Parts: sequence; structure tokens; C-alpha cells
Amino acid sequence: AGLQCPINYNPADFYIQNLAIVPGKEKESKEKVMLQKSTKSHIRKKWPPRKKFIPGTRNISHEPLVNPQCVFLPPLHIKLGLMEIFVKALVREGVAFLHLRNKFKHLSDAKVKEGMFIGPQIKAVFRDEEFEKKLSAAEKSAWMAFSSVCTHFPGNKKAENYEDLVGDMVKCFHVIGCNMSLKLHVFDSHLNFFPQNLGAISDEHGERFYQNIS
Repeated sequence: AGLQCPINYNPADFYIQNLAIVPGKEKESKEKVMLQKSTKSHIRKKWPPRKKFIPGTRNISHEPLVNPQCVFLPPLHIKLGLMEIFVKALVREGVAFLHLRNKFKHLSDAKVKEGMFIGPQIKAVFRDEEFEKKLSAAEKSAWMAFSSVCTHFPGNKKAENYEDLVGDMVKCFHVIGCNMSLKLHVFDSHLNFFPQNLGAISDEHGERFYQNIS
């Protein structure tokens, strides 16, 4: 998968080593460039939120349809997005990924590879002790950090150390090579983006939608 650029992306903020495109090895050269971009996006934490949205500047095509201050990420979408990038980082031939493939035999290979799971399926994996045993040390650390964030962050009452929990998860995801997706970036650099009563936001309609298309 290609790099998922974080919000406020500015090409000048990334250092990309000049690499010669070797004839016959274009794919390998492009992968090296994308890897350096992805690594840099994890390192940088200061991404000031935009104050103006002027069409024609940077990557803005049109004026926002709604007030950006009124946009939020519901808890379910957060969990689905984090699960997706975690599964994508697993080794395809590894026992942990194969365990997921066997656990959800009714899902297509494409959905499992892309980490496209719904809420009840993610809860089932959280309860699966065999899955944890088949993870590598780094993968298990990332998985436990992800589970801890899902337990102690999205509800109405956040854990007192929720900032540390989120920080640990981001670091662990970086170690196993997760892409810096938009949702992970918001966790890493815009934690105050989430309202205090995040758990009060109902996920019923969103969950029903994902179950219907699964």
C-alpha cells in the first residue's frame, strides 16, 4: 500500500533522499522513497491545524461544506481504522495473520489483507488468546497498546494517563511499520481534537452499515 498522507501535508516537510531510478527496478526505487516518507511522517509531531481553507492553496479544491470545528471521528471509526493499519502491518506469511485468515474464513482474502473488520469481529479478536500467542514481541506490544487505547480512551470517562496510552500505541505502531494514516496522525498530533464526551457519540448506525456490507 502506498503512503497515506497526514493532514496538513506539505512536501517541504519531508526529507526524501535522491534515489536513482534503475531501469528494470522502478518498483524497488519507488518503495524506498515511500518508506522514507512514511518514516518521516511518524517522526514529526508538530502539525499546526489550518486556520484558513482557501481554494487553490496547498491541496484545497473547494471551501469546506461544514465548519471544520464540527467534524469529529466517532469511536467505532477510530477502532476500525486502527485495526486496519495494524493488520496491514502483519507479515502475510506469519502465523498471526494466518490465524486471522482461518478465524474469519467467511471473509474474502481481500478484506482480511486490508484489515476490513467490523466491531464484533474486532471484539472477538481482542478475546482471542491464541492470536496474542502467535504475535511477535513487537506485534504483541502494538496489539496490547491498541487494545488498551480502545478500552481507556473512546468512552465518556478517559483514563487519567490516556495521553501516555495513545503515545505508546503510536510508538508501537511505528515499530512494526504501520502507515501513518489520517486517524493515527490525529492521535499522534491532534489529541485535543477529540471531545471529552466521545463515548456519547452513538455508533449504532455506522456499525449497522458495516455489518450490512460485510
